[in-house]
Amino acid sequence: MENKSHALAAGAFVLGLVAVLVALVLWFTRDDTVRNTYELSTRDAVSGLQPQAAVRYRGIAVGKVTSIDFDPEHKGNVRVRMAIDERVPLTRSTFATLSYQGVTGLAFIALDDKGESQEPLAPNEDDPPRIPLKPSVLAQLQDRGEAILGQVEEVSRRANALLNDQNQQRIAQALESIAQVAASANEVTRAFDHTLKNRIDPALAAIPPLAQSVRGTAQDFARAAQTLNASLTRLNAQGGPLERLGSGTAALQQTLESINATTLPRLNRAADDTSLAARRVGRMADAIADSPQSLIYGNGVAAPGPGEAGFVAPAPRP
Repeated sequence: MENKSHALAAGAFVLGLVAVLVALVLWFTRDDTVRNTYELSTRDAVSGLQPQAAVRYRGIAVGKVTSIDFDPEHKGNVRVRMAIDERVPLTRSTFATLSYQGVTGLAFIALDDKGESQEPLAPNEDDPPRIPLKPSVLAQLQDRGEAILGQVEEVSRRANALLNDQNQQRIAQALESIAQVAASANEVTRAFDHTLKNRIDPALAAIPPLAQSVRGTAQDFARAAQTLNASLTRLNAQGGPLERLGSGTAALQQTLESINATTLPRLNRAADDTSLAARRVGRMADAIADSPQSLIYGNGVAAPGPGEAGFVAPAPRP
């Protein structure tokens, strides 16, 4: 009986210990966070995404994937349901992408928002709102893989056409021509070095004396310019030659104006009087030439002419 009682006590202790452990596990794993349900619908593959996968908003864990199944509203689409914390500021412009964790291949949902809309995305448990899923980088690479492969194939074809036997021969000839040009360039370089040493260097050596001579000439020219400036300064100085010449010119002009105003009119009147006297002397000479006796007898009375009283006609000559 004692063995049975001990066994019952041990069993009760184990059961109690298990219950305590279960209670502790439930206590430590309890989650009081309020989450809202949202959905994703996409035609792209969701490889690596599993239920209970993390949902991150700009790198912060904000929820988890609750289920993955087919979308009954859109045939061929995959529907992903997520439970997201109500504290996350989801808006109409929020979008999701499928990201992967390192090299493990496990996927998670990454949420982001460009700020294009400020209207909150209201939760609805009966009809969960849908967040658009944009293609990830891997999906874009898969979509563009065929185009990239086609471009690579085209590049390979052109490279093969470029490197055919005929073009290889031309390339070899071009390389040989380049080598010949390089050899010619080396010859030209050596010739230039020889010319530089034998002709240009002596010419360069003669430049300093020439520069010294030019410098001396420039100094002489500067001194001559200074002398000319001093002469011009003396000429233009107050009381200088130019000022005296101007004063003399003004006095001469004043003298000429005085002559024109007084002396010339007097000379003109004297000339007129002289001309009048000369005319009178001329008339006097003419009268003396016509009747010289007038110098002795005077002019007398002139004899009456024809038609005048006392006119007597002269007697005819025999």
